Amino acid sequence: MEGDSMTTQTPGVADLGPLNRAKEQKAWYYYDWANSAFSTTIAGVLFAPYLIAIAKEAAVDDRISVLGLSVAPGALPSFIITASTLLSAVLLPLLGAVADRTERKKDMLAGFAWAGALAASLLFFVTGDNWQLGAISFIVANICFGASAVFNDALLCLISTEEERDHVSSRGWAYGYAGGGILLAINFVMVSFHDSLGMSEGFAVRLSMLSAALWWAGFTLIPYLGIRNHPVAALEPVSGGIVSRSFGQLWATLKDMRNYPVALTFLVAYLFFNDGIQTVIASASIYGVEELGFATGTVLATYLLVQAVAVAGALGFGRAAARYGAKPVILVGLVIWMAIVTVALFLPEGQLVPFLVLGVAIGVVLGGTQALARSYFSLLIPRGKEAEYFSFYHAMDRGTSWFGTLVFGLVYQLSGSYRPAIFALIFFFVVGGALLLKVDTRRGIEQAGNAVPRSV
Repeated sequence: MEGDSMTTQTPGVADLGPLNRAKEQKAWYYYDWANSAFSTTIAGVLFAPYLIAIAKEAAVDDRISVLGLSVAPGALPSFIITASTLLSAVLLPLLGAVADRTERKKDMLAGFAWAGALAASLLFFVTGDNWQLGAISFIVANICFGASAVFNDALLCLISTEEERDHVSSRGWAYGYAGGGILLAINFVMVSFHDSLGMSEGFAVRLSMLSAALWWAGFTLIPYLGIRNHPVAALEPVSGGIVSRSFGQLWATLKDMRNYPVALTFLVAYLFFNDGIQTVIASASIYGVEELGFATGTVLATYLLVQAVAVAGALGFGRAAARYGAKPVILVGLVIWMAIVTVALFLPEGQLVPFLVLGVAIGVVLGGTQALARSYFSLLIPRGKEAEYFSFYHAMDRGTSWFGTLVFGLVYQLSGSYRPAIFALIFFFVVGGALLLKVDTRRGIEQAGNAVPRSV
């Protein structure tokens, strides 16, 4: 670890490392608070239905032309999200290589965050039948969102020791769910009561998306001002300009990955269980409305409940990891996820209380499993390559995140019911958990040259 966090205390001089780290950690938490506005208000709730409505205005015979292809308006958001996801999977590893060759990681985080927020703010001007502006703006914003996450996660390794990592990561996720939930609740009121507020529903939606962009940009100032740039370390000697050096770093890391088999095993396990988590979240609203017969407002209110519970869940999982280690706690979380999709198979139609209980269960494990996965992976990667390895972490996540939705869609197509479709996702939790059981935590940490925490 660079800088103050690893300095040797001189006799008679106070060790300011913990104090300096604490200040940077508090600033770092606010990036999760900032970017969650985009992931909840825009990507999670409002963008897709609004773009579909705009595309319908431009449709001829219920079709629009996208790069020469005839596309139904209802399918447009899926194609856009897929395109931005695949572009991210290609670009993020190169960005990670660039980031590891510069000490200005927090500058790059802020730069991509502000570029993404600017692109997201253009959604306010998507009116009439101008779906093209909405598509381009979202693609750019979503790519910038992923890029900024690479630098944000790499900074986790620079502002915390191995012993602190689970706690810091969990608190960051908690901030994220709190920030995203607060703004989403405000926007929920604005959209739901737009008539009383003297605005049309379309304007209320556009104003909500603009508020998310401004929230993202504004709160990014806190980590930008509160985190310092840390010097680079442990890079392979490659020559040339920054682009050629970055490609050289990328190639060196690809070859070097075989020296960290434990990290690779965990990465594959993460791809499975995280795909299951993302698909449950993405499909929950469809399941609630189409299969259980709840109104959209009820499902959105449940979504807010999940956000609120996830704050406590992330903090609780962080405390449990400090006592028992991250791996056992993640495994417990995966067992709970298996129980969730099993209970969903039998959930009675139209009964609100069981649906809310299931929402609370999702909230408990949602933030915790993802927060601990981030901090656990950080222990298994070598110093000086934080951004590079986290770029693969995010790129592979995005590049394979369609498997779960594909399984969900195929099972629904074959069965005609969302119940077996949601239950089929248990496969991802079982496989991910089985692979995680094979991960030797202590060996992986030692392979990466990191200090072994008290609880592993």
